[in-house]
Amino acid sequence: MDAHVDAVTAPDQAFELLAPAEQTKPLVLASPHSGNHYPAEFLASARLDPRALRKSEDCFVDEIFAGAPGMGVPLIRALFPRAFLDLNREAYELDPDMFADKLPAFVNTRSPRVAAGLGTIARVVANGEDIYRGKLRFAEAVRRVNLYYTPYHTALRRLVEDTRDRFGHAVLIDCHSMPSPTPAPGPGSGGNSKTGARTGGRDNRQADIVLGDCFGNSCAPSVVEAAERFLRGLGYTVSRNSPYAGGYTTRHYGRPRQGIHALQIEISRDLYMDEASLERLPFLDVLARHMGEMVDTIAHLPPEPLAPL
Repeated sequence: MDAHVDAVTAPDQAFELLAPAEQTKPLVLASPHSGNHYPAEFLASARLDPRALRKSEDCFVDEIFAGAPGMGVPLIRALFPRAFLDLNREAYELDPDMFADKLPAFVNTRSPRVAAGLGTIARVVANGEDIYRGKLRFAEAVRRVNLYYTPYHTALRRLVEDTRDRFGHAVLIDCHSMPSPTPAPGPGSGGNSKTGARTGGRDNRQADIVLGDCFGNSCAPSVVEAAERFLRGLGYTVSRNSPYAGGYTTRHYGRPRQGIHALQIEISRDLYMDEASLERLPFLDVLARHMGEMVDTIAHLPPEPLAPL
């Protein structure tokens, strides 16, 4: 068993809420893809070994943002992996070819995510390798949604709405990582003193960080502008909405007219980890500090433009 994979036999806890003693800022952070508690039955059904399954993880993203509760901001993180169930999808975006029985009419079988093999229950890991040995039953999809997906989103919805009701508005930051164009060369290979971006071998066409606001639909302009300005000031290269404009969470929860703003952040993995060995790089601690400062910057935005209309 991979040392970084926790095999579990039952979903005693689908997610963890790291809550401050008192919430003092109108923000909620979510890390839906950093979980590494792999259900034992899932590992048994997979044709890939645990390390290969981890290619879909947003490794260490929950750790990067773990300082949020100390700042008065709650952080919710999934404990199970994305390869098992993807929380950044509709509840039922499923590939019918993965199932032995016919799927009900309400299932979304035609989304671009399903076509790419990355539905709510993924067919492939991030590099395109098939996950399963055989076909699943739809009852298994229902079980996963009921035990993992629904509890997470119920808790996230409550957090966001309670925050809006308490502060007059809420900003949800959905936290992710993205693979670099080529794997990191190895430990100690990357990092300049300012941002940790590659000084050689890194494809400069990819941003260090991508901010997704669904092309202006999921949050007020002041939110994404503040994040971008702050990050650029630290020397990061930042892109908006390309290649990631925001997934289900950003689209579903972002309701600026109701005082709820959602921003997706994607961090290039080669800033903070060796993508081949899946080990932390020293810059992770610096990145975590920068992300905390970005969160604090957004928390102190003038509230008037963020209030319900």
